[in-house]
Amino acid sequence: MAFSTDPLDKLVVPDGTEAKEVALETDGDVLVGSRSTIEFGVRGRNVLAGENVEFGGDIEAGGDCRLDMWCDVADNVLVGQDAYIGERVHIAGKLKVAGDLDIGDDVDIEEGFEANGWIVIRNPMPTIVLLFVYLKHLLLVGDEETAQRLISEVVDDGDDEPAAEPLVIPRNATVGDDAWRVSTPATIGDACRLHGNVRAETIDVGTACNIFGSLRARGDVSIGTETRIHGDLTTRDGDVVVGDDARILGDVSCRDLTLEPGAEVDGTIRADGEITMGTTERDLE
Repeated sequence: MAFSTDPLDKLVVPDGTEAKEVALETDGDVLVGSRSTIEFGVRGRNVLAGENVEFGGDIEAGGDCRLDMWCDVADNVLVGQDAYIGERVHIAGKLKVAGDLDIGDDVDIEEGFEANGWIVIRNPMPTIVLLFVYLKHLLLVGDEETAQRLISEVVDDGDDEPAAEPLVIPRNATVGDDAWRVSTPATIGDACRLHGNVRAETIDVGTACNIFGSLRARGDVSIGTETRIHGDLTTRDGDVVVGDDARILGDVSCRDLTLEPGAEVDGTIRADGEITMGTTERDLE
């Protein structure tokens, strides 16, 4: 995964991500910016959260879990390797760690904790903060090769398989069944299944997705092939492209609209500019 800007300045939902009833599930890592609210649990490989992040369900990490200070978890935290828990973190359930536990002062774990490895009680370094400060510095001085190598080391799981793209939730975001609200661009990968209205600066949705909600952006919106949007699609100042065989079950409001072959809009179309409709060979016969 290559970064040319601060990686927490964009919502990135990797291929195959599912928002299930109680948890947001992905095959790769989960990176959450400071002061964000995740209204359900998360399941991933390594889970890293900045300061003052709220989780409304369990955290299940197959690898490591790092929670910076003042995080709040409504249920259990289950960790397959090592855990790093910052000071004044609150966990309403149990903390179970298969490896080592590094834990800060004034941590409140209501149902107790278990660790099979070493337990160190101190204030662990806020790793996610230092990681992204260092990464941003490398990018500012133009050392993208070192930045790429740093990211590869962080997400490397030690085997020969390529690391899955991480799920990235930017700072001050709200993610839940009702809405996904960010003030940054949003990229949603292929074959994702999400619930809730997506609000972002720009939105790029991949192929074969199902989004059970509406999309609203200030800028451009792009919908991939065979994707279904179960709601309205609205942009204030941008253009909309709806891919082959994609379907918008609600209304579309935009500047310019491009409908590629087989694209459908069930509701009303309001375009201030041009509407371009693609054709197939069948249409030309």
